[in-house]
Amino acid sequence: MKNIKVLGTGCANCRSTVALVEAVAREKGAEVTIEKVESLPDIMRYGVISTPGVVLDGKVVHAGGVPTRSKVEGWF
Repeated sequence: MKNIKVLGTGCANCRSTVALVEAVAREKGAEVTIEKVESLPDIMRYGVISTPGVVLDGKVVHAGGVPTRSKVEGWF
């Protein structure tokens, strides 16, 4: 099971990122837990300045916009 955190304050891009990750995980049949991190101090702890950011199993794999579908597919 993959642990995914989407870092962002709730903007449209952050919501789109959550939806995209959920959709790709579902299509791939991957078991995931998705956590939304909205607290700025918590986001900054990951070193992410531009959101949305994505943390996969504790490692930042994306920051600064909605990731492409192909990039998300590569995580699974």
